[in-house]
Amino acid sequence: MFRRTFWFTTGVAAGVWATTKVNRKLKQLTPESLAATAANKALETGQRLKDRAVGFALDVRDNMAQREAELEEALGIQESPGLTAPRRYAAIENNRSNPQYIENTTYSYNRNEDH
Repeated sequence: MFRRTFWFTTGVAAGVWATTKVNRKLKQLTPESLAATAANKALETGQRLKDRAVGFALDVRDNMAQREAELEEALGIQESPGLTAPRRYAAIENNRSNPQYIENTTYSYNRNEDH
């Protein structure tokens, strides 16, 4: 009697366990789940690449400054020459010293003419 109960309980437990495992795997293989997993991995990869690129850029900047200092020392340059600011051009010429007024306009300031 105990033997049959033991094997029946073991079989039920194994069936529940297997069903749970299969259902979990099926949920992982749905298109939405696969898309979410792919998106998460793409974001992680993008973040890693961005971190590496930023680290590389910082290393290049540091090494460039170090090499410039070495070259300035080797050439005897104490200061880098001051560069003049780039010349800026106005998009619209603003000439307020000589304003031009238009005389003899056809506009009337009488508000009653509009009605």
